[in-house]
Parts: sequence; structure tokens; C-alpha cells
Amino acid sequence: MIQIENATKTFGQGDSAFTALRDVSVDIAANEFFTLLGPSGCGKTTLLRLIAGFEPPTKGAILLSGSDISRLPPNQRPVNTVFQNYALFPHMSVAQNIAFGLEMLGKPKAEIAKTVDEMLRLVRMEELKDRRTSEISGGQQQRVALARALAPHPQVLLLDEPLSALDLKLRKEMQIELKRLQSETGITFVFVTHDQEEALTMSDRVAVMNAGRILQVGSPRDIYERPSERFVANFIGESNFLDAERIGGDVTLAAGGSFAAAVPEGVPEGKVSVLIRPEHIRVRGGQPEAGELSAKVETVVYSGDATTLHLRLATGEVLKARMANAPDSDAAVPAEGQDAAVSIAPGAVTVLRD
Repeated sequence: MIQIENATKTFGQGDSAFTALRDVSVDIAANEFFTLLGPSGCGKTTLLRLIAGFEPPTKGAILLSGSDISRLPPNQRPVNTVFQNYALFPHMSVAQNIAFGLEMLGKPKAEIAKTVDEMLRLVRMEELKDRRTSEISGGQQQRVALARALAPHPQVLLLDEPLSALDLKLRKEMQIELKRLQSETGITFVFVTHDQEEALTMSDRVAVMNAGRILQVGSPRDIYERPSERFVANFIGESNFLDAERIGGDVTLAAGGSFAAAVPEGVPEGKVSVLIRPEHIRVRGGQPEAGELSAKVETVVYSGDATTLHLRLATGEVLKARMANAPDSDAAVPAEGQDAAVSIAPGAVTVLRD
């Protein structure tokens, strides 16, 4: 559906020039929920604006269904955008807001009425259609903004952090709702967020960005369990980084123990950094046996569904382990200051490109 080819975007000239995107290339499939994930200033919103037509690329091209749309104005692209602030008309009703874009396109009144009813059902707002948008909740306003953007049946819907203004519980509900809407409409969604949980919850694929570049593209599971670079591993979820020596597909940790490891392309043998997720580590009190690491428990943090232990390995490296809680799990958790044996789940070690 969308092809980004070597897109570069530079703002300003001379000494004050700033390059927000650097030679970015990525393909986004039809009917895909695709997320651009990264910290503030990484270039994800700039890339979204290039797709929308609000900014032209300095170099490169934006293709939609094989046609170059790089120089087309926004109103000539079959693309709609949902912004952070929703940009609703507060003096209009829910139905009037949804109808507004269709009226600007000169659609017949009967078609507008039919489409508005269809959108109200889609976002489950039929009972509030005559209420002004200034009189409904933030979550309901977000639904109206989505309905208005979906009403012209665009080929692509761009979403620029639309959940950021919602409280935590409502944000989680709307994550599921957005995924439902994308599935039901079959429209390609391109979603921008800095929230890793949003990206993992909703996306078919995720592109992790930093400093104007895409570092890795993959399914949520690939990005979380097999990150290729330290930045990606550190940005997504909690991480342990340990020193190791790699020979072939095996690594030997500086703290001891050899493990089979996932190795990204282009990583040479020798000294490497490896990633181990806290939930892939098990800890018991006592001395280590074969295949286990020796550690001392420094802190134990209970957080309801899990207990997190901060451990000090013999090398001085700090290791974080997270263990799911069960009714009788207290007895299995070693206390602060106690010696502990650490085991790492098979397949849990990933070599990183630093």
C-alpha cells in the first residue's frame, strides 16, 4: 500500500539546518496496522506528515499503491489523519462533526446520512449522535474523531498519538477498540506512538525509530524477543545487558555459563553484549548447581502480579529477574542479602549490535 523510498527531510538551511529523517525506506502492506515507535524527536511524526502531504520530502519518494504522491497536496491523497487534539467542532453535534468532511467533498445528502449512520454504529455512538462534542467525554470525542476520519473511506488512516490525552484505563480500552476498527474496516492504519505497550498491543508490525532512522521492523514478538540493537532492546520493555564472548551460535557470559543465542546478521565473533529479559530468569535461594549463576539478592520488590529481584552477579553486574506471583510463591522468593542461584530459560539470550 505505502512505499517509503530513501526519504530524507531537512528543515532550514546552512548552519541551522536540521535533518529529521535520514534515508528512510520501509514498505507498509494493505490492511496492516503499522506502528512507528520511538522517543520524542526521533522523526516518527515527520514521517507521518510526509505520508499525509503536510510536508514534502527533501529527497526520496512516497508511493501509494505504486503511484508517487510525494508532491500531491493533502486534499488530493486518499489519506486521512487523526490528530492528538482531535480538532472537533465543539458547537456541532456528533453527527454533524462526522458529516462535515463528506459535505466538504460535495457528497449527496442521502449518501452522507447513510455514511454517518454507518460510522455511528462502527464506533458505537448512535445514542449520542445529537449531543455536542463539547458535552461528551474524552474517550467519546476520540471515537468521533475516528468516525469523521473513516467516513470518506480513505485507503490509509494516519494516527498521531491519538490516545495520549486519555487516562490509563480508557487508553487501554481504546487500544482494543482501535484494533477492532482497523480489522472491521480493512483500512491500512499507520499509528505513531512513544508508548511501547500501545505498539505491542495493537500492531501487526512495528518500526522502531531513533535519530531520524528506522532501526528495526518486525512483528511485536520479533521486536520484543529478538531485538537487533541495544537501543531497540532498551526502548522496548525491561532489559538486562551482560558482557559475553561469542563463538558461533553460542555465548559464554562473563559471569559464567554457556548458552545458545540468537545472533543478528553482521555481528562478528568475540566480545559482545547480550540481552536477557527479566521474566526469562528464575531465582532460588542457595548455591548454584551446574548451568546456574551465582548471585546475591540486593532488593526484592513486590508489585501485585509479580515480584522483581535485583541481583548482583560475581562480576559485579546487576541482573533483574521478574517472577510471576502465585498464592504460595512467598516461600520460593529468596530474601534480601541472601545468596541465590540464577537460571536462564533456553532461547532467552540474544546477541546485540551495539
